[in-house]
Parts: sequence; C-alpha cells; structure tokens
Amino acid sequence: MSADAAPVRATAPDASAGKFGRRLAIALGPIIVSLVLAGCVLLAVGVNPLAYYGFVVERGLLSPLGLQQTLTRMAPLLFIAAGLIVAFRAGMWNLGGDGQFLLGAVAAAASAPLLVQTLPSWLALLLAFLIATVVAMVWSLVPALLRAYQGINEIITTLMMSFLGVSLANVLVKLAFLDPSTTVPQTRTLAVGDRLPRLFETTITSGLIFGLVAIVVVHLVMTRTAFGLKLRTVGANPRAAIHAGLNVPVLTVAVFAISAGLIGMGGAIDIIGIQGNVRADWNPAYGLAVIPVVFLARMNGFAAIGFVFLLSVLSIGGESAARRLGVPQHFTMVLISIVLITLAVAEYLGHRLNQARKV
Repeated sequence: MSADAAPVRATAPDASAGKFGRRLAIALGPIIVSLVLAGCVLLAVGVNPLAYYGFVVERGLLSPLGLQQTLTRMAPLLFIAAGLIVAFRAGMWNLGGDGQFLLGAVAAAASAPLLVQTLPSWLALLLAFLIATVVAMVWSLVPALLRAYQGINEIITTLMMSFLGVSLANVLVKLAFLDPSTTVPQTRTLAVGDRLPRLFETTITSGLIFGLVAIVVVHLVMTRTAFGLKLRTVGANPRAAIHAGLNVPVLTVAVFAISAGLIGMGGAIDIIGIQGNVRADWNPAYGLAVIPVVFLARMNGFAAIGFVFLLSVLSIGGESAARRLGVPQHFTMVLISIVLITLAVAEYLGHRLNQARKV
C-alpha cells in the first residue's frame, strides 16, 4: 500500500508544476505573440521595434520618474479592472466602461472644486468620490433594467450607453460645468493642494492604495462570500438561480450598479488625485483597454494587479516612445487590440485542444 502511494506523492508536485506552467503559458503567451506582431507592424512603417520597446521599458519601468508615473496611472485602471471583474465573473458584459468612467470623472471635476470652498478638503473629496460613484451607477440602470426585465443583450446596450456617456460628458464640460475663466473648454480646476496626498514624498498618488484595496476586496467578495456566489450563479445559470430562490432581476441590477460604480470611482480618482479637471473631448479610453487585461488575468484580482502594471508600463512608456520615434501615440491601443485578438485566438485553440483530449 505504501509502495503504491509513494509514486503519487512524488508526481503530485510535478503535476502541480505542470499545471502552473500551463497557466503561465496561457497568460503570457498572447502577450509575447502580440509583441512580436506589433513589432512587425513597426517594421512595416519603418520603425525599429527593439528601439521602440527599449524606450517603453526605459521610460515606463527603469526611469524613477517614469516608474512613479506608471504607478500613478495604475490607480484608475485598478478601479476599472475591479468593476469589470464583478461583471465578468457574474457572467455579464459591461462594455460601457468609458462612458461610466468619463461621467464619474466629470461629476467629480464639477463638484470637488465647489465643495472644497465650504468643507474640509478630505470631506469634499469624499463627497465628490461618492457623487461620481452614484452618477456612474445611475448611468448603468438602462442596460441593467433591460437585461433584468426584458432579456435584452447587454453587449449592445452598454456599448450604446458608453457612446452616449462620452458625448454627454463632453457636452457637460462645454456647457454646464465650463470654467468661464479659461479659454480652453474645461471644468474648474481642483487646486493641487486640495487633491489626494502623494505617497512617500513622491509623485505617486495615494489613489493607488485605494485601487489596490478595491480590487483585492472585489476578488475576495466574488470568490469567498455567499453574496459573490449569488452573483456568479445569476450570470452562469439564471434558471438555477430562480430555483434556488434568488431574485435574479434585483441581483442583475446589483451587478451592473456595482460594476459601474467601481468604474466611476476610477474616474473620480483620476480627477481628485491626478488631473484636477476634465477638458473637452478628453477620453483616455481606459475602459476598453482594461478588458483584455482582465481576461489575461482570468478574472483573478491578484493577477489583474500585475497585468494592470504591465498596461501602465506600456501606456507611459509608449507615450515617450511615440514622441522619440515619431510613432502615433495611439499605437499603444493598436498593441492592446492585437493582444485582445491574440487572446481570443488562444482561447479558441485552447478550447479545441481540450475537446480533442476528451475525445
């Protein structure tokens, strides 16, 4: 009996290591392939890909100032990733992140400069943060109610609401919340001294801490609590959820509200911690950029932190490389798009391989 058990104990670590290796390959494989494909695109337009990636690493990771900017950029991205994890783990598609983010940012930019005039700075920032969260949650109600009570696919409705949200945010900046003292259309500017404090006498915003807390809490709630189990059940199998006595429409609305609220928090953090105002026609498109990050992390909050850091390095470093080499600044979005396509192909091939093994 002991002789039979010995080989099992010996091979268990090997099996565990092999499983970890496969997961690592699945996660990093699409990134490596995407970097190679993006390098081919750079070669086609006459740019040395090694020089481009060298500038990206130097500016986004190795430079002290660049690393601080990278960590600062992570703050809003972590909130967006947390919001997307809630929706995707619940089996629902919230593709309206850009509209929710911008409306949250505009709400914070419009309220914070006014609130600091009459309230303590910390309370004014807290209220602006909450206002941005509520605005984003309200904006998610239309696709949430249509999915919950009419069964309408949320992919279309969230994309439509995102387009409307971005347009509405620009209109509000140019009209209702326009700062009359500036020639450039923008909201009133929150003074640097009234923004979130910096960490350890650096330029890194303390919003990074809030973002890390948010994504860790979301991961634990979605994986370790009864409430998270209910949300996952509603998305994965609504009929089973109904038989289990769950209120599917209410939980569906809750998923959208929580997801959008977290994304709106990201918009608020970007304003009260970094930007200070919102300019007309500003749209960093963080929402769509974070989607492949969440999927690469397999909707795991801890893994998402690492991939968000990688995205921040590409974003900050890509801006510097674009200026030095004459590459359009939107090339980073091209790279992210290639990652998304490569990920989809990898998922398809992985699914076919699993089916072949079962046969």
